[in-house]
Amino acid sequence: VLAELIEKFVSQLSESQSDCYFSTGNYKATDVDVKNDSLSSVQQLGVEMTVRYGKYLNLLEEHAENDLCFVLMNCEKFLKQQQRTVVSSLRCLQEHSPGYDWFASSIFLIMSGDGEKTLTFLQDFSRLLVSAFLWLPRLHISVHLPITTVESGIHPVYFCSGHYIEMLLKAELPLVSSAFHMSGFTPSQICLQWITQCFWNYMDWSEICHYIAICIFLGPDYQIYMCISLFKHLQQDILKHTEA
Repeated sequence: VLAELIEKFVSQLSESQSDCYFSTGNYKATDVDVKNDSLSSVQQLGVEMTVRYGKYLNLLEEHAENDLCFVLMNCEKFLKQQQRTVVSSLRCLQEHSPGYDWFASSIFLIMSGDGEKTLTFLQDFSRLLVSAFLWLPRLHISVHLPITTVESGIHPVYFCSGHYIEMLLKAELPLVSSAFHMSGFTPSQICLQWITQCFWNYMDWSEICHYIAICIFLGPDYQIYMCISLFKHLQQDILKHTEA
């Protein structure tokens, strides 16, 4: 039901000119060669983990690995068309893909391992502003960003969502904010980790689905409220660890 709902919602929005924030051009998915050596070792490990998790959740069949490789490699090619050429000593800017794509993998699981549906959804989704916040590889060395932002190697989620999370945390949960300040760690570092991984390994699958759906339906600012609510939920543990 969720797959059908987000599919129809995103499809409708992506056909409306006023809702499309990014122009993406035309991309035809190709039946790329899905030999393992086409993927980096990090991606291969990610694929194994995703398929294992998908089978544990009873969402994937036996041949799922090939379908997921098909999605990831096409996503890489599709996003590559919208990337700049950057000369930089920063390692994160020398790669076309910034590590494993957890968002595409989450959508793949929501679509029950249907590669074609996943890819169609992601192409429609990439036109919307919310894609910049939920799908982090979407803006990796992107032509849609000012060159100074690209060259910094810092993703907009870090200085945009992260900034608002810290601002709200001070107002809503001052004790948690102080605990982070004392630890020398910033809440936005933790949140970037959560968001990059789509909260995998931090929340249950149903909650991950809720997070993705809420941000798509209600807007990317709900990403910020989700992080704040998690800090509120963890407040007692955070304060206990600070004392210890």
